[in-house]
Amino acid sequence: MKVADYIERGLKNLVEEKPEDYRELGKAKSGCHQIVVYIKDSGNKIEDVKIKVTKRCKKLLAIADLVAEISKNKGRIEVNEEEILNFFKEEKEIDKMKDRINLIKSAIGS
Repeated sequence: MKVADYIERGLKNLVEEKPEDYRELGKAKSGCHQIVVYIKDSGNKIEDVKIKVTKRCKKLLAIADLVAEISKNKGRIEVNEEEILNFFKEEKEIDKMKDRINLIKSAIGS
């Protein structure tokens, strides 16, 4: 899938402000790109993940939204570079994709 196609389907986890009853898991900045990750959890399980991205980088938006979806489904935060790159295998700028993945990893402390 291409990033543009993913975004066209709709980003489900993007927020402008910290949602009520969520806590900030972490944030990271690289150049003009910044991401903040918020989670809602019960005990040891992640119930929901929301992201705030300050620069509207389509790659960062799509990857962060996908990570949020995967994490919600698994009940834990997980960033698997191979899985993400395989999902977006139609993208050509792999270096930029990896850079955005690393930014998300920095935000969640992995």
